[in-house]
Amino acid sequence: MLDLIQHDNIHELHMARPPVNALGPELVRRLREAVQAAPATGAHALLLSGAPGLFSAGLDVPALLQLDRAAFRVFWNDFFGLCAALARSPIPIAAAITGHSPAGGAVLAIMCDYRVMARGAFKIGLNEVQVGLSVPECIQASLRRLLGAYRAERLLVAGAMLEAEQAHAIGFVDELVEPDLVVARSLLWLGELLALPRHSMRETRRLARADIAAIFAAPDTLPVEDFLDGWFAPEAQAVLKALVARLKSK
Repeated sequence: MLDLIQHDNIHELHMARPPVNALGPELVRRLREAVQAAPATGAHALLLSGAPGLFSAGLDVPALLQLDRAAFRVFWNDFFGLCAALARSPIPIAAAITGHSPAGGAVLAIMCDYRVMARGAFKIGLNEVQVGLSVPECIQASLRRLLGAYRAERLLVAGAMLEAEQAHAIGFVDELVEPDLVVARSLLWLGELLALPRHSMRETRRLARADIAAIFAAPDTLPVEDFLDGWFAPEAQAVLKALVARLKSK
């Protein structure tokens, strides 16, 4: 489900939950724990990766629809906690976006320091509106930080998915490389960062990321109940259940 691959002092967290690396309760919990524990285990940097052709398909909607409000609250607290762990990590994190990355997969990438995406017919974006959900303010703010307020607004309100070339052109991702080079290029970027004078790099990075760290400074106060209200609203439930039915029919 989650493999740890060590490249000297760079630790790769490889999502391995076939068929689509859907973010269910166990994977999210394991990711959160691994990111939080990484500095104490000797990691100087982290790399988050997925399967060839698919980084993560986002939330595991079929499984999450089976949860009652209390269980879903536990999951969403973990998801916000994972976002906070990525955003506030004391060590740099690169996202090796090995393929499609909708919704929750895109959220994880946004929280990282750097994003390398596979070139080709792959898409990335926050398409929550298309499936009847709203995007929490803390995640919207993280996207605004990356793209600017107006461009983020247009993408969020439309629930737009971007082709890899489009995503690179507007700065959603930092680099495009051939699919089989995504992990290697991500490791190279991290290695170059770690080759810099350690204290000055870390302190400058801390100051530069203070804005996103502040957004997630208190994960327990983030708007979990607002998202739960949206998830359990009749419109969202109808759209999500129709989505699951379409997936099952394929």
